[in-house]
Amino acid sequence: MTQELSNQASENVKQWLQDPSIDEETKRELEGLSDQPLELEDRFYKDLEFGTGGLRGVIGAGSNRINRYTVGKATQGFARYILEQHGSAEGTPSVVIAHDSRHFSPEFALEAALVLAGNGITAKLFPSLRPTPQLSFSVRHLGATGGIVITASHNPPEYNGYKVYNAEGGQLVPDEAEKVISYIQQVDSFAAVKRLDQQEAEAKGLLVWLGQEDDDAFIRTVANVSVNREAIASTLGKDFKIVYTPLHGTGNIPVRCVLEEVGFTNVHIVAEQEQPDAEFSTVKSPNPEEREAFTLAMKVGQEIGADLLIGTDPDADRMGAVVKNQAGEFVVLSGNQSGALMIYYLLSQLKEAGKLPSNGAVIKTIVTSEMGATIAEHFGAEVFNTLTGFKYIGEKMTQFEKTGSHTYLFGYEESYGYLAGNYARDKDAVLASLLICEAGAYYKAQGKTLYEVLQELYEQFGNFQEKLESRTLKGKDGLAQIQAKMSDWRSNPPQTVAGKTVTQVLDYSKGLDGLPKENVLKYMLEDGSWFCLRPSGTEPKIKVYFAVRGDSLDDANARIQKLSDEVMARVDA
Repeated sequence: MTQELSNQASENVKQWLQDPSIDEETKRELEGLSDQPLELEDRFYKDLEFGTGGLRGVIGAGSNRINRYTVGKATQGFARYILEQHGSAEGTPSVVIAHDSRHFSPEFALEAALVLAGNGITAKLFPSLRPTPQLSFSVRHLGATGGIVITASHNPPEYNGYKVYNAEGGQLVPDEAEKVISYIQQVDSFAAVKRLDQQEAEAKGLLVWLGQEDDDAFIRTVANVSVNREAIASTLGKDFKIVYTPLHGTGNIPVRCVLEEVGFTNVHIVAEQEQPDAEFSTVKSPNPEEREAFTLAMKVGQEIGADLLIGTDPDADRMGAVVKNQAGEFVVLSGNQSGALMIYYLLSQLKEAGKLPSNGAVIKTIVTSEMGATIAEHFGAEVFNTLTGFKYIGEKMTQFEKTGSHTYLFGYEESYGYLAGNYARDKDAVLASLLICEAGAYYKAQGKTLYEVLQELYEQFGNFQEKLESRTLKGKDGLAQIQAKMSDWRSNPPQTVAGKTVTQVLDYSKGLDGLPKENVLKYMLEDGSWFCLRPSGTEPKIKVYFAVRGDSLDDANARIQKLSDEVMARVDA
């Protein structure tokens, strides 16, 4: 079976087939792949890596796959970390667990709970799918020691994932993740994973099922972030027509509940995408960053004359919005555009109400547009940059909370992740859905669409344009190609791009600006434009970000096209 495999893959296959802890069905699956050496190689050439966010991979048997064994091993390591962190504190440590609508999500969530129980840690488990931001909120609300969410966000259907959270409700940052990884690596066999069966865990009070009161607390807390609640409830919420699609994920109930709680009564759901579906059968990708995901929503929107379309990804931590332009055509807003609109709306309303703090702070990532930063600074807020990943924004929020140095106002990523309010430490599409709808309703009452407001922001703050390109390179060879491309750009930086001199190369692998080291390269050009190369941490992709500021929108679009064409020609070479 293993003669065509690398030594590492061959050894891993052998260990799995001989391990008495692994069930016979899994072993038969592997034996059935004996004539597929490439598949076996990909499944076993390495262990599925526990990155700073946890695990994410294709579902299936193998050390480089996500399955009950790799989930169990990761949870055993996390349990040891929790027990070490809990130390001599009184009471039993606890971990909140949530999951999305993907294949095996409920099974992996229960497996994690039973391993925690086997280690004497109380697992507080949601009985059905819940959004990732609700998990973050619940860790804080329930005073838990940590959290786990089973999700692969908007990855294809064959993927699932496992993310872990600290007691603050944030995903683990590198120094925390390194400790967890070290404990996982010490789990030398699946037999070393401690586990109770469900009945025993429940009887001992180590498996607790969360209920309606936990959902209600989340909905109330998100609704309280509204800055125009009275106006929405009295008039604006009735006239504003919203089409919403949960894209077969976890957002359906919470988004509708929050909108209703605040006073939006004219909400229309895309029926074909309302129910959970692990295959996401109505879309190529359940990703609200992509126009195709809104095809059915646009049809409904056209039929009812909608003011705004919104969609959330499967674990409801990313929100996409679609508005109408002056010709009445639907336009999908980028994450940067939605972020700029929400920052402007939120800060202008707080200022008008006399509630804008003098030490306000907005947090964004290094690949996010400078437009939102320019708007925030206009209102007197200080802007902080972090690496990509909302865990870094959450970490900064906690610093502000502990020191009192700044009042957190808003944090966002260009990849459609937003958070206002201090109730969570992860991006929240439920909150973002509320905030973008509230902004739309407010400006409609002034006779403006969100598209028109966006054009006004360009006129006032500058003609910013951004673009993202990505290349998918799967498997062992794909990973090597991505590493080779990054190495080439690092060792052979361009002197000029698109006719502009490269004035600065920012290599974040060296740990710039006090940030953790990360494999990211950012090139600054003489006209203020920039582009950035970054391997994805969750998908087999290399991502390339572009940003320009033009004399007009047409000029900005021409500049960004020229810049991206030239850079991508080299990336593809």
